[in-house]
Amino acid sequence: MKNRHILSVAVAATLALATAACDADGPDAPGAARGAALAALDVGAVLQPGATVQFFASEFAFAPHDLVAEAGTYRGVLINDGTIEHDIQFANGEKYVAPAGGSIEFDFTVPADGVAFICTIAGHADAGMVGTVDTPASLAAGGVAPAQAAPGGDGAGLDAVEPNPDAPPYQLRDPRTPERGEGDGVTLVAGGAPDGGDLIEVEMVVEEKLMTIAEGYEQMVWTFNGTVPGPVLRTEVGDTVRVHLVNPEAASASHSVDFHASQVAWNDEMRSIAPGEDLVYEFTTDYAGVWMYHCGTDPVLHHIANGMFGMVIVEPAGGLPPIDHEFFFVQNEWYLGPQRELSSYAKANQAAPAPDFVMFNGIAKQYLDNPIEVPTGADVRLYVLDVGPSIDSSFHIVGTIFHDVIKEGVRLTAGNDGNWGSQAVDLAPAQGAVIELRTAEDGLYPIVTHAFNFPGRGAVGLLQAGDGEP
Repeated sequence: MKNRHILSVAVAATLALATAACDADGPDAPGAARGAALAALDVGAVLQPGATVQFFASEFAFAPHDLVAEAGTYRGVLINDGTIEHDIQFANGEKYVAPAGGSIEFDFTVPADGVAFICTIAGHADAGMVGTVDTPASLAAGGVAPAQAAPGGDGAGLDAVEPNPDAPPYQLRDPRTPERGEGDGVTLVAGGAPDGGDLIEVEMVVEEKLMTIAEGYEQMVWTFNGTVPGPVLRTEVGDTVRVHLVNPEAASASHSVDFHASQVAWNDEMRSIAPGEDLVYEFTTDYAGVWMYHCGTDPVLHHIANGMFGMVIVEPAGGLPPIDHEFFFVQNEWYLGPQRELSSYAKANQAAPAPDFVMFNGIAKQYLDNPIEVPTGADVRLYVLDVGPSIDSSFHIVGTIFHDVIKEGVRLTAGNDGNWGSQAVDLAPAQGAVIELRTAEDGLYPIVTHAFNFPGRGAVGLLQAGDGEP
């Protein structure tokens, strides 16, 4: 039997709840409203039909989350004092949505055997937004089990997912880097910045879509501009970047964007926007590097694991020296949800993550099936970024030596005293590097992470020099 408090709302408590709701716009809201309402709950009795019950939602919990009530109909109020949209759905009823800072009233029924409730927005239930309303009878029988009674959630748990032979083929991602100010939704306005410098405008739209992320595995992904990773943005030190982020009304959740190349307040441009909202995120690229951007809405782990990440290349003013070929590689891991559903937050949130796939540029083994071709002996520059969300990379190309590496601002320069080279570049999540190499002869050169439990899970490709035959 559950060990829990038995809560009730007496007449005085109901008045206190109503007063708290009326004061929700006061200077101490929402904390004062939550505190007054919860303080009004009378420990020791049972809710009676007809009472009004306030459910406070925040990241990521309901308060109260375990009630006891007689079977019957009640008036509910969902008050969202979090920073993103939340909802509440009872196992036997409708879903009610409250925007950040908002509320909604509804009626709900408690059956004789109790009822569970949940926030159905992806990842929120797994992060803790579940609760129960027991009756005296259900308590005597052991209590309502949230995991059994609550609807929604991503539902993936830790179960294995079988491949689907009918999944559509994956769409190959072109690994060639764009030029400065080019790409999907990107416009370069020479002299258009407020300081007279160059302005790079980016139209970035959240798109939730189905995507094949490995042969036989189709997932619902959250994207920037419809791709995983999102578009590669290329700038130079001193550019102004102005991003117009749009979260369409059809989106299922709040989203945001965090550019690691920027220096702005977290609670300003990086704030979450609900479906149907947009914002402008403007910053100056003050430092060169290979930078990550990603959705920063809680739970951040879930949003990154669902595909909301990308790369920003910031070159020194005037650009890097020209080179024969340039490619980008973004390493990420994938925690499979059921076919055609979101990735599994439950899998991603394990203390020792065990991803189903680790891949380059959003699709497992795509460059093993489609080798990247370069002339033998050509100079090749790679922009490499590990976006995680949790696994390190040891980026390595078998049969080559990296003669020039810039990792997080630290450089190994070609032609250095002693002629030092690099065999692999270690990158923790959110770290990037610029790597230069050349192939010595015709043949195939495997691209891997040298953490060798992951190439077999998809983090493998081929660089083909010449015709591929030694």
